[in-house]
Amino acid sequence: MKFSAVRDFLAVAERGSLRAAARQLNGSQPAISRSIQELERELGVVLFERSPSGVQLTPMGSVFLRRASAVRNELRLAQEELDQLRGETHGRLTVALSSVPHIALLPLALRPFRERYPHVTIEIRDAMYPAIEADLKESRVDCYMGPDPGALAPELTREKLFDNTRMIFGRKGHPLAHAQSLAELADAEWITTSVTHIAEEELGPLFAQHGLPAPKLVMQGHSTLTFLVALVNSDLLMMLPVQWTQSLPLSNMVQAIPVREVLPAPPICLVRRSGLPLTPAAEYFCDMMRRAVLHRQI
Repeated sequence: MKFSAVRDFLAVAERGSLRAAARQLNGSQPAISRSIQELERELGVVLFERSPSGVQLTPMGSVFLRRASAVRNELRLAQEELDQLRGETHGRLTVALSSVPHIALLPLALRPFRERYPHVTIEIRDAMYPAIEADLKESRVDCYMGPDPGALAPELTREKLFDNTRMIFGRKGHPLAHAQSLAELADAEWITTSVTHIAEEELGPLFAQHGLPAPKLVMQGHSTLTFLVALVNSDLLMMLPVQWTQSLPLSNMVQAIPVREVLPAPPICLVRRSGLPLTPAAEYFCDMMRRAVLHRQI
């Protein structure tokens, strides 16, 4: 199988037409079409359904797309790893961070990383694990740091960074700001933070443990910005990591409601592909985040 054929397939799949793929690759449409046809003959399946408006992946094409994307990403990482082992400092790093490593670790890790790898482009996604699981599996994201998501796919592995606790937060001047127990918050409406694939798992067991009815989950958020906007502009409540009290910008917009119950939180962990090394730049970034854990004595 020629890698050029895989490249052509990916371009057509991502651009949605032969013409657009040809423009992207600076090639001719007939050449791209022949390349795809040869690939289909080699695989023994039809990858695209053709129509006057463009092309669409067949079910077999969708399966091949996942594998082909992973191969392309691994080849890119292999090239960057070799370059960085030769002493070069360019490349790309893509990491997903929940709010806790954003607040508690990144401020201490970013400067030394930039000093060591000044020409590496960093993409940081504000995301919980369920939103980036597929990207982790296919090496589009180098690693995730955030609440332990529980069960992992076989191709992923985890490393615990530190244990954590949570508090309840609402807007400044919230009518329930002086509540002292979960029972006093039983009628409140809540936002969940998408720690796992099942939103009810975040708050339901805690309320049940204290003999309370299931909380009213009316909103699910996937980023710190969503949490802030929703909290500041409503009477919704959230159970969030204690680190939110340590960030001055956040503490100026929301306030903690100090209930007496202990609010456990999943440990903060690092999730990455198992059996495949990170690039030197990605490994160095992880080391700086680990060092930040020790520095802050979290």
